[in-house]
Amino acid sequence: MKNEMGFYGFHLEDETHRKKKRAILSEPIGQVDLTKVENIVELLDSYEDASIQARNLGLCARVFESMLKDKERPTILLGLAGPLIAAGLRKVIRDMIEFNLVDVIVSTGAILYQDYYQAMGYQHYKGSPRADDAALRDLYINRIYDTYVDEEKFGEVDSHIGKFASGLEPRSYSSREFIDLLSGTVKDRNSILVTARKRGIPVFCPAMNDSSIGIGLTEHYYRSKKTGRPRISIDSIRDNYELTQIIVSSKRTAAFYVAGGVPKNYINDSVVMGYIFGHDTGGHKYALQVTTDVPHWGGLSGSTLHEGTSWGKINRNASRAMAFVEPSVSLPLIVGYALQKKLGSKRKRLKFKWDGDVLESLR
Repeated sequence: MKNEMGFYGFHLEDETHRKKKRAILSEPIGQVDLTKVENIVELLDSYEDASIQARNLGLCARVFESMLKDKERPTILLGLAGPLIAAGLRKVIRDMIEFNLVDVIVSTGAILYQDYYQAMGYQHYKGSPRADDAALRDLYINRIYDTYVDEEKFGEVDSHIGKFASGLEPRSYSSREFIDLLSGTVKDRNSILVTARKRGIPVFCPAMNDSSIGIGLTEHYYRSKKTGRPRISIDSIRDNYELTQIIVSSKRTAAFYVAGGVPKNYINDSVVMGYIFGHDTGGHKYALQVTTDVPHWGGLSGSTLHEGTSWGKINRNASRAMAFVEPSVSLPLIVGYALQKKLGSKRKRLKFKWDGDVLESLR
């Protein structure tokens, strides 16, 4: 039906506006065709033409591919937070190390502890988020959403770490040095810590106190005080010093944040701290993040990668992508994309040579 203006619907008369409209409406959304998808690579490639978080996941895979193929060979720093081992991602992370997809790891203590717990022969078990937690407490079963762990075994591992610390030379250690030494007490080939040690990948844990590793070290502290024996300590500021040396010794850097938290901020702050060494890195050349946190609360875990540019942490011209998808779903897809394309096979591994807290060479 004609309206009072004498035409059907809306019609642009101005040719300039029509050209702008045609330009804006030039790329149709691609419909994901699962009858043509045979692997993760094809799925994520199809996601790039889709929308919402599917498109963002496709973009994350593309940014990861770019950082892995970059001829400048950026140092890739992986930040790990959240219940990743409980979620079943232990081998996914281990394979990132084994297949040369990452150069440095910064992690929460819980992730490293739970990797070590499994390397000691213990397991995480299927549970329910609707469990009777009071009944679980009576059985010394701890719940991580829908995953269970044995608190008696946790206690054994805590004490084991405390005893291990008591056998070390009583001095200060960076988390990197301590974790490297601790990893030498287990042999599990599927362990993140064991694989990192074998491949020469430094692992930092700037919030080690906030984990069961910290509980074990507190037991060491207590027993040392009680017996009057000297003790070890973890020097978190030495961590800053060591990681910043890696940043300023790298040609370029790239960041891969899983969730957010302390590891994300720690990796970013190491870029800022470059000024201490008289070095301006210009910020990460690449950055990607998968998280469930959101920007509008103002917290760092959900802050956009563009926001990081205002701090000088991420380069203003960086290739970046961010997907708001829970990591137990998103991380295996992105890593699977890189593994199926064998993106780490042509990268030369970095070699770190340490003399105490001094990075003598990175090549």
